[in-house]
Amino acid sequence: MKIIDLYIIKKFLGTFFFTLALIIAIAVVFDISEKIDDFLEKGLSFKTIMTDYYIYFIPYFANLFAPLFIFIAVIFFTSKMASQTEIIAILNSGVSFWRFLVPYFVAATILVIISLAVNNLIMPPANKHRIEFEHAYIYKQLSFSGRNIHKQIHPGNFVYFESYNSDRNIGYKFSIEQFKDGQLIYKLNADHVKWDSIGNFWVINNWMSREINGLNETLKSGERKDTVLNLYPKDFKRKVNLIETMDYFELNEFIEQEKMKGSDLIEVYLVEKYRRISMPFATFILTLMGVSLSSRKVRGGIGINIGIGVGLSFSYIMFMQIANTFATSGNVPVMLAVWTPNILYGILSLWLIARAPK
Repeated sequence: MKIIDLYIIKKFLGTFFFTLALIIAIAVVFDISEKIDDFLEKGLSFKTIMTDYYIYFIPYFANLFAPLFIFIAVIFFTSKMASQTEIIAILNSGVSFWRFLVPYFVAATILVIISLAVNNLIMPPANKHRIEFEHAYIYKQLSFSGRNIHKQIHPGNFVYFESYNSDRNIGYKFSIEQFKDGQLIYKLNADHVKWDSIGNFWVINNWMSREINGLNETLKSGERKDTVLNLYPKDFKRKVNLIETMDYFELNEFIEQEKMKGSDLIEVYLVEKYRRISMPFATFILTLMGVSLSSRKVRGGIGINIGIGVGLSFSYIMFMQIANTFATSGNVPVMLAVWTPNILYGILSLWLIARAPK
């Protein structure tokens, strides 16, 4: 069986990487055709486009859809083996169906380990270059203009802006509140604050403060006050896709900071965190499902199996997006929502494998 194991593993990995390369080539052609006007407008050379963008775009795209390419690859080469009666010969030689699955899971395990490392450690630095290029040459510059902004900058310390404009780095109707043991002990109100990019501090204009000590209050006021806060202009300009540039440890630290600040995007960040784990493990489920669908020799060749596989792939993507929507809306616990597609399709794969010919 060692020879057959190696044969299946080579078929698995070889078909996967060939399918991946083929689809990536098509994706790059379509992406270039979509962005060619932006490239020409900015006067970018072919070398710059390839070395500064597509060298990072290709692994991003490959990593994003790798589990689905694995599914299609399994269906393709397993259907071909079935049509050539290779699977029948293996099973008739006394090999059980479960033993036949072993090399599939060996190859899937290799890909899962690679995907976990890429998702959490390797891909984030590459995404940083890709996103910086997109912001510089393709998409608009980061900007923010919002109202009624509440943030916690330290435990018990809160800031409020009635409005903030990131183009000018000015916040209007600004206040700071400090609590101790649930009691307000300090509050400062100001007409507006402005970021000083030279000194890297905030300038508070036309301010008045109250320091509360039991029944005693101390009032102060002034026209200008320079202060350092655990708050920076980049915090307002931060876009959700910037979490893609953080490795696993940086993402965890960032989520804790945003929880302290009371960010309303915590669910979005948690979806990214759990997705990096759930997507690689979907490889096991999709592999099992692919083998169960394609191990039977059917009339009409492998086209029917590939068609079913593509349909299931798109249904998985759609269901995953629906689950992510429920997660970000806060109606369902984030971890449960992110893992729900894997759980349901895992149950489906077990049902399919029970009906597969053995």
